[in-house]
Amino acid sequence: MLEFDSSADIQALRATFSDIAAVVDVTALRAEIERLSEEAGAPDLWDDVEKAQKVTSALSHRQADLKRVTDVEQRLDDLDVLVELAQEMDDDDTAAEALREIADLQDVIGQLEVQTLLDGEYDDRPAVVTIRSGAGGDDATDFAEMLLRMYLRWAERHKYSVKVMDTSYAEGAGIKSATFEVDAPYAYGTLSVEAGTHRLARISPFGGADKRQTSFAAVEVIPALEEAVEVDVPESDIRVDVFRSSGPGGQSVNTTDSAVRITHLPTGLVVSMQNEKSQIQNRAAAMRVLQTRLLLLKREEEAAKKKELAGTITASWGDQMRSYFLYGQQLVKDLRTGYEVGNPAVVFDGDLDGLIAAGIRWRKRKDDDD
Repeated sequence: MLEFDSSADIQALRATFSDIAAVVDVTALRAEIERLSEEAGAPDLWDDVEKAQKVTSALSHRQADLKRVTDVEQRLDDLDVLVELAQEMDDDDTAAEALREIADLQDVIGQLEVQTLLDGEYDDRPAVVTIRSGAGGDDATDFAEMLLRMYLRWAERHKYSVKVMDTSYAEGAGIKSATFEVDAPYAYGTLSVEAGTHRLARISPFGGADKRQTSFAAVEVIPALEEAVEVDVPESDIRVDVFRSSGPGGQSVNTTDSAVRITHLPTGLVVSMQNEKSQIQNRAAAMRVLQTRLLLLKREEEAAKKKELAGTITASWGDQMRSYFLYGQQLVKDLRTGYEVGNPAVVFDGDLDGLIAAGIRWRKRKDDDD
């Protein structure tokens, strides 16, 4: 018989899960689902398409929240049965299965615990992520495309819905920028710790000198809001340009000038959209993103003024937060948390959960200390 004592591990899992359930408040969550289900079942729901989409999206997200908790609760109950069965039958295969389930539940409950730390105003919203290449020429634009693939693979691993909203291809390798939306519960709270400057160090594949090349890319993450009602954008404050969407190397992918670029003249903020089928849809999508960025900018300025008055203002936006080393010592290191991964290939293939969880815990401790 495979010797194992699982009682301490199971007790720890149940204790952590109990804390999670208390924070999630399953009773309140069920009541919210019931209320949204009634709204979703109204015969006139789709008379207002925008409202209907909000209701059905909220219902889907709340149902997903509840399922995550109830699934773990059921698995814990099944684990007790599995362990008891292994002990009664004195069966090595069943005991090994129980150990594997304990290890898997430790990972699942750990992720669920991290989610309970996401209590910011917009943390439960979908996320709009923009990646921009920085210094480094072709290496930087190639790096930006590597980051885009990394995040899309991460979303794919979690079966999250993703829509690429805009891509600006570089003349050489990679992309100048890309914007995509991740529609999943707590996508913004989760991905917001990825915002900042990312640095890649490697032997450049674009030069023959075999010298180390350092390149940079910036990642911006904002919540996807239905409407930024607190921000009014007068037509006189924006310039709207329409153009033909393009693919790699400048290849035209649309036969009409449906892509839209909106420039906010007072701040210089620029938003481009080319994923939707019509110019009207692209303009509406670009305006939503612009309004959200202006809303967050307004709140950041207000928070900065308060910190300045308190004498504790720091300039942290855009600071380098992670390095990717692809020469010599293969390593990905988060400079805020100290979390390291010794296999960059798995990170670029979307295995980001450890880095993200460490970032969320770091942010929570930092917020508690402030």
